Amino acid sequence: MHFKQDRHKVYRPGPVLRAIRGRQAAPPPDLITLARPHLQRLADTVRETTHLTVLEGNATRFLDGVAGPQALRVTHRTGALLPAHVTSGGKALLAELPPERLLTLYPNGLPGGESKAPKDVQRLVAELTTVRRAGWALNLQEGERGVNAVGACVRDRTGRAVAAVAVSAPSARCPKGRLNRLASPLLLVARDIGQEL
Repeated sequence: MHFKQDRHKVYRPGPVLRAIRGRQAAPPPDLITLARPHLQRLADTVRETTHLTVLEGNATRFLDGVAGPQALRVTHRTGALLPAHVTSGGKALLAELPPERLLTLYPNGLPGGESKAPKDVQRLVAELTTVRRAGWALNLQEGERGVNAVGACVRDRTGRAVAAVAVSAPSARCPKGRLNRLASPLLLVARDIGQEL
């Protein structure tokens, strides 16, 4: 296990990371503390709200967020738990799973609702194939009407996806074309966080 939650729900290095670092080295800082300045830098650069998320079963847990500086903005969702298939960070993390593991997360199919998200597991699998190729995922008003987002995985030094970073913005200001352009600074920040793990 790379990270584990302590009693305060803070993610800290697990036994795998401690073993990699060795007994003499100081333990790495917790994921939230390490990622915070990067989230802030990304929010300042793109002028939109940023989030740090992890996969929790078939859901996305929002660990931290930095609100964008504009008056009309998406609020950060720190602490929220949303279905992974309706969030950009969740999709980026789901795309890392082998197909058989993905299917075990949805034994009864995808949760219903009025969302614009994929309606069945086969459509989700097809979308996740595109996400793997691109290296980032989109959420086009799937988690909440009027909110679009782009997300990418944070990888540890072994290349394993341990979290995701996302940029969320009002859909009126951030259509799909702008989300595609936000992927570049997003990927740089995800890489920078991963290099510090």
